[in-house]
Amino acid sequence: MASASSMGDPLSQLVAKGFAGHLLRSGEPGYDQARHVHNGLIDKHPALIARCCGAADVTDTVRIARELGLEIAVRGGGHNVAGRATTEGGIMIDLSAMRGVHVDPRRATARAQGGTTWAEFNRETQLHGLATTGGVVSTTGIAGLTLGGGIGWLMGRHGLALDNLLSAEVVLADGSIVMASLDERPDLFWALRGGGGNFGVVTSFEYRLHPVGPMVTAGLIAYPFATAWDLLRTYRDITAELPDDMMVFAGLLHAPDGSGEKLAGLVVFHCGPSEVAARALAPIRAFGTPLIDAIATMPYTAANGMLDAGYPKGALNYWKSSFLGLLSDAALQAMIDCFARCPAPMGQLLIEHLHGAVTRVAPTDTAFPHRTAGYNMLVLSQWTDQAATEACVAWARDSYAALQPHASGGRYVNYLGDDEGDGALATAYGPNYRRLQQVKAKYDPENVWRLNQNIQPLA
Repeated sequence: MASASSMGDPLSQLVAKGFAGHLLRSGEPGYDQARHVHNGLIDKHPALIARCCGAADVTDTVRIARELGLEIAVRGGGHNVAGRATTEGGIMIDLSAMRGVHVDPRRATARAQGGTTWAEFNRETQLHGLATTGGVVSTTGIAGLTLGGGIGWLMGRHGLALDNLLSAEVVLADGSIVMASLDERPDLFWALRGGGGNFGVVTSFEYRLHPVGPMVTAGLIAYPFATAWDLLRTYRDITAELPDDMMVFAGLLHAPDGSGEKLAGLVVFHCGPSEVAARALAPIRAFGTPLIDAIATMPYTAANGMLDAGYPKGALNYWKSSFLGLLSDAALQAMIDCFARCPAPMGQLLIEHLHGAVTRVAPTDTAFPHRTAGYNMLVLSQWTDQAATEACVAWARDSYAALQPHASGGRYVNYLGDDEGDGALATAYGPNYRRLQQVKAKYDPENVWRLNQNIQPLA
């Protein structure tokens, strides 16, 4: 891949085009902060960071990068664990300055620019008592989460983030800008809903909104690790019959006080009236004596940010994930055994439950195919000491391998790392993979958008 210095100066060309944002090169103030993504394990140095302030900046950057033969990375929120939002020696299109959100309360819709985070989106929509399914960590960007799927607290009632996408403004590989929706370029719109960043730079997203809150019931309840077997079996029973308004994730985790103590816990969310939530929570309240009980009535914006402190920017992360059809006794015991050996002081083993509205969409209606009620298992290794990297990565890999006999075969593309085998995408997209390749061939035949979980265009 050519470097910027060998092919010309993209900065001067962008300045000549009237670039309205901020252009950063190595050694300039703000460059080091801008080049880092959320995962501290990723350390790359773009030749130029184009911090765009509008779609025109994006189109000019794409065209100039193409002319100069430079690799293009696209950063929305920068949260993706694989670190595909940056490049070594290419151009990073940074959307973080593009955070505008316009809410239309009469139509119950919102249009948000591609650099918006869920915290920013929710702040605007909750002014009108509205929301859509967003990430469980509020510092996550709307772009990556939506394009890859969109697991969130409201998915039982309102489906995934991508199920609520109404339209998208997209800059294509040739620098042209188009709209995609059910009525306009429906093939592209289908692919965007799950296909990740393979088809262009989405500069704005239009979402369907729903009445939510402003107060919901949410929080963490945690118990000694010795109770993990009984708690996980109780979790299995509880999730067999959850109402759409309620989400419950289970976790084997470390105490948030930094002591390193291992715990077993549940994170709960209920978007219905508090008295209904209290009844739904009764089976959880009946389980043992918790060490931590942070379940409370709180604003929806607070619930969406309640886990933020557990995933700080700059911490080193390595994840492995698979869907589970069932939580068998053998699977639960394997999880407990794996977590008992976890060396990562911020490591977790999480179980995300999918039910309700997310399962009432056909697998081929969107590019995201995982529409069966069940569970997503995430081995999340997180640490801050570089010296612990080898041990923490090895634990995640070994645990994932130990849990594979219990996996159902599906993968969540937003949780795929940067070292997955060739079959990972076929597993992630299942029956939709070939159609995604066809759409890729139509809109990006030269595979310009390859710094992602890359779908190869069909020849």
